[in-house]
Amino acid sequence: QVHLVESGGGLVQAGGSLRVSCEVAGPSFYAMGWFRQAPGKEREFVAGLSWSAEYKDYADSVNGRFTVLRENGNRTAYVEMNRLKPEDTAVYYCAAAEFKNSYSEVYKNRDDFDYWGQGTQVTVSS
Repeated sequence: QVHLVESGGGLVQAGGSLRVSCEVAGPSFYAMGWFRQAPGKEREFVAGLSWSAEYKDYADSVNGRFTVLRENGNRTAYVEMNRLKPEDTAVYYCAAAEFKNSYSEVYKNRDDFDYWGQGTQVTVSS
């Protein structure tokens, strides 16, 4: 059984920073992804890590501002969010994908992921 537990969301002013964590309870090797969903919008890809954690990819809207990483023996994944904007306001979800066929692929589609966290609210005030 695999559980993802998120923490670290909150309220921040525009231009500020937040770090959201995702702790993986279970076997520790997965490709990881971060998604977000704003009210009335579809859940969208934000950032991802390959199974090996060597490769990363970001949505254009966050590239250069967000960084994903994994630590603690691969049991904790983070997304560090800098220079936050009001349009970054959303519920942020982490997701984990079991090994499929590539150590280097960064998954971006929701259907590629097998496990999801409960989500954490990030609110950026203007």
